[in-house]
Amino acid sequence: MSDIGDWFKNIPFITRYWFAGSIAVPLIGKLGLISPVYLVLWPESFFHKFQIWRPLSATLYFPVGPGTGFLYLVNLYFLYQYSTRLETGAFDGRPADYMFMLLFNWICIVITGLMMDMQLLMIPLIMSVLYVWAQLNRDTVVSFWFGTRFKACYLPWVILGFNYIIGGSVVNELIGNLVGHLYFFLMFKYPMDLGGRSFLSTPQFLYQMFPNRRGGVSGFGVPPSRRPVPQEQAGGGGGGGRHNWGQGFRLGDD
Repeated sequence: MSDIGDWFKNIPFITRYWFAGSIAVPLIGKLGLISPVYLVLWPESFFHKFQIWRPLSATLYFPVGPGTGFLYLVNLYFLYQYSTRLETGAFDGRPADYMFMLLFNWICIVITGLMMDMQLLMIPLIMSVLYVWAQLNRDTVVSFWFGTRFKACYLPWVILGFNYIIGGSVVNELIGNLVGHLYFFLMFKYPMDLGGRSFLSTPQFLYQMFPNRRGGVSGFGVPPSRRPVPQEQAGGGGGGGRHNWGQGFRLGDD
């Protein structure tokens, strides 16, 4: 148990609480402590009954059962793996900037979910984080199932296509990819590569809540270093990329 506790404490701060919430809330629903009816996103209940917790609970909740357990574990793994990589990589020492990215993506996904009557938001948010990581590490070579190798920038779309082939829904992945692309374009691509104005900036109150570490400069003055790895498994464990997870949203990457 001490090893598990040490491992959990070593998870980056923001990822740790997101990961813990994504375990605790489905467990609460599974045990019946709170009915899942109150955990999913229903526009009518949100707007007319003022059940304002639903966007957050729908992001953390997933209906775990015999037919969805593997899918849940795969996406929980994605959450841990790619959120950790971003928080300790491009956003290292900048917890406020990372929190802003999550909030921006989450708000976009919640708005989309309310418009499209989506009840579960866990997978779109995870996929949006995976998309941002893939773009910031676009030249890293990752391995998919059956020994397939490709650059990380294609990883989110390979996951989407794989799930379409096996008959799964691709709506969650597509929304996550589009939201992740919106953030990446507005934060990095447009102002840094295309010379446009910066539309996104981290609010000052987030810097007060999550101060930079090691004297880091707030915001992004230059594109984050990508530090490409010659070859990496698409979901490798512990950040080293050695587990051969050929998975996606259903089975797809990592």
